[in-house]
Amino acid sequence: MSGLSAMIFAAGRGTRMRPLTAITPKPLIEVFGKAMIDHVFTRLDDAGVKRYVVNVHYLADMIEVHVRRHAPGAVTISDERSGLLDTGGGLVKALPHLGDKPFIVANSDTFWLEGAFPTLRRVIDSFDPEKMDALLVLAPTVTAVGYDGRGDFQLETDGRLTRRREYTVAPFVYAGCAMMSPAALADPPGDVFSLNVIFDRLIAKGRLYGVRLDGLWLHVGTPRAIRDAERAIRASAA
Repeated sequence: MSGLSAMIFAAGRGTRMRPLTAITPKPLIEVFGKAMIDHVFTRLDDAGVKRYVVNVHYLADMIEVHVRRHAPGAVTISDERSGLLDTGGGLVKALPHLGDKPFIVANSDTFWLEGAFPTLRRVIDSFDPEKMDALLVLAPTVTAVGYDGRGDFQLETDGRLTRRREYTVAPFVYAGCAMMSPAALADPPGDVFSLNVIFDRLIAKGRLYGVRLDGLWLHVGTPRAIRDAERAIRASAA
């Protein structure tokens, strides 16, 4: 897909990463000698992304300077300094900069070690706007590094997603990266809302799909998780 765009969510406060985020925004905290957001840029660059939108709020100036240095002329800043819009609201605000074709969304702390096939290449090749409005990267909960939650989704045999049932553990967790159609954001519920609202709408329509990560997902949400992620990266390179 030519002219591919991506939205990187970088506006959060990173409260679970304190005290490291007292003076450094979470996207700029280093993992294995490289800022978190630069790991994301590498994955997206390799997938052929040409245009970026990055939202900012907490310690916004630091992030803005950093990302403009990474991709001069290819980054648009979506300014949320006046108030956080959450992931859904932030994406709606950024839509005019993402174009009218399907685009990638990624959290600024999205990490995975690739398996046999590049994950984002599979996502791009598998996206079918005739039957889906969003295609999520899913990580198996049992192998995810640094994750101890109950998971998010069941993956049906046809690729459709359903939510984890109450009081159960789901086999897959959303890995913080997806491909979406602008149509998924039609009729937003307000100015501030989570992408989970959109995901649930798409589930009801049968238009939310998933791709299983062919690799190892690294959930980097706390200072301790940084050490776990770096250990996994070193082990993969051995």
